[in-house]
Amino acid sequence: MTKAEIVAEIANKIGVEKVAVQETVEAFMEAVKGSLIKGENVYLRGFGSFIVKKRAEKTGRNISKNTTIVIPAHNIPAFKPAKSFVNEVKANVK
Repeated sequence: MTKAEIVAEIANKIGVEKVAVQETVEAFMEAVKGSLIKGENVYLRGFGSFIVKKRAEKTGRNISKNTTIVIPAHNIPAFKPAKSFVNEVKANVK
């Protein structure tokens, strides 16, 4: 499902113009991104959590040049679904 499909579905369900829903969805995504950039997690009860995972420094290999490289410590965004959400998805797998 794409963002446009999500906007269309929400607009049809609640009877609001697609433009207003589009702005709301964009604002939500910007708020989540802004929080994660600041290092703050976002918790949505019953849905899941957008969290910042910290990756430690590690050694990797550049196989094309056959050299060792150091990958510095860094943060990455991640999503952890709520247990109820996971259970619903598991129950509806066909």
